[in-house]
Amino acid sequence: RQCPDSSAFIQPPPVVVTFPGPILSSFPQQAVVGSSGAPAFGGSLGLGGLYGA
Repeated sequence: RQCPDSSAFIQPPPVVVTFPGPILSSFPQQAVVGSSGAPAFGGSLGLGGLYGA
């Protein structure tokens, strides 16, 4: 079950990189949290839902 987990964990980071401008402008704090990596998992998923990605 680690395989699917890895795929899900790898998906969030690309989403943040896809919208570097909008995220930095709209959510500067989220961008800083995303840099950590661990919190980015939850933060990116939340942002992805809002952006409709």
